[in-house]
Amino acid sequence: MIIENETICLEQAAASHQTEAERMKQEFFDFGETIINGSALFDQMLFPEWLVSTNRNHDPNTVRKDWTVATTFFAFRKSDRKMVGMIDVRHELAVPFLQEYGGHIGYSVRPSERKKGYATEMLQLALSYCQSLHINTVKLGCYADNIASIRTIERCGGICVEKKLYTDGRPMLVYQIDLQCKKQDS
Repeated sequence: MIIENETICLEQAAASHQTEAERMKQEFFDFGETIINGSALFDQMLFPEWLVSTNRNHDPNTVRKDWTVATTFFAFRKSDRKMVGMIDVRHELAVPFLQEYGGHIGYSVRPSERKKGYATEMLQLALSYCQSLHINTVKLGCYADNIASIRTIERCGGICVEKKLYTDGRPMLVYQIDLQCKKQDS
C-alpha cells in the first residue's frame, strides 16, 4: 500500500525496505534515541522478526491479543527515495494502553531529516488513510515538552483535550483531530 503527495510517499513496511530501515534505526540510536515512536517496536527487534510481527498485526486474524490492527508505513522523500521516517496507524483503540496513552497514530522523523516539514506531511497522509478506514475522530498523544510534535499535530487540526502523566511519570498531552470536520472543509 502506498499513499503519497507531491513530496513524500508512505509505503507499507516490506522486506525491500530492510537495508534503509536499518540505516535509519541506527541513526536514531547514534543520536541517543533508543525509542522510535510509531515504529511498532522496530527499536526492540531485528528487521526480519519485526516485519513478521508488523504483518501479523496488520491482519485482523493474526493481530497480537494485546494490540490492535495497525498499518506501519515508512516515509520516503520522492526526489531521492531517502527514508525520512515512519508512521504507525492503529485502526482502532481496542486495547487500554492505546485508549489511555497511545492513540491512533504514532510517528517519528529520522534525526537528519527533522525541521523540514516531513512530520506534518506524514501525519496529513496518515489522516487521509484514517478517513479511508472510517475513523471519524483520531486520537494522538505526545510528551508535553515535544514542541515539534505539538506543532505538527496542531497544524493538522489537533485540539488538546487532556493533560496527564504518561506511564513513565512525564507530562503528556492528548489531542483529537475530527476528520468529519476536515472532510467538510475540503
